[in-house]
Amino acid sequence: MADRVFAGVLLLVTLAYSVIAFTAISAPFQYDPLGPESWPRLLSIVAILCILAILWKPDTEALDVSNRAWFRLFATVVLLVAYAELYEPFGFVVATILFGTVMAAMLGAGILRAGIFGVVAGVAGYLLCAQLMGLNLPEGELVAWVTGAFTPDTTGGSS
Repeated sequence: MADRVFAGVLLLVTLAYSVIAFTAISAPFQYDPLGPESWPRLLSIVAILCILAILWKPDTEALDVSNRAWFRLFATVVLLVAYAELYEPFGFVVATILFGTVMAAMLGAGILRAGIFGVVAGVAGYLLCAQLMGLNLPEGELVAWVTGAFTPDTTGGSS
């Protein structure tokens, strides 16, 4: 029963998202055939199909979630919001390193392994998205400030 209640609420949210995806999102131009207008539409269609599958045949087991699992779910939502807020000011690499490290530690990895995971996720994600796929990822104000502080003055004067 809990699956159907959750799926019903999620279906309402997804239908609202679909209305926005099909009516409000419009780009003056697209870089590729699956540009900024297509992805929200595809996502909404796939999400609706998955939710309908859950409504059609939910799990038969009762929903029994421990307090620790509820805390992890809440902490994950908080971390995702923090990641979204830090994404532009800190840049993709730093924000992803922080998010990946904290999430890995929260899911049971030791601090060293969590840190390694965060660094690999941030750097590899940047190389994959920016270099290989050519996506424009934010460098971040923090990185710009740090790299600007160590850049020599080439104007010939002092300020």
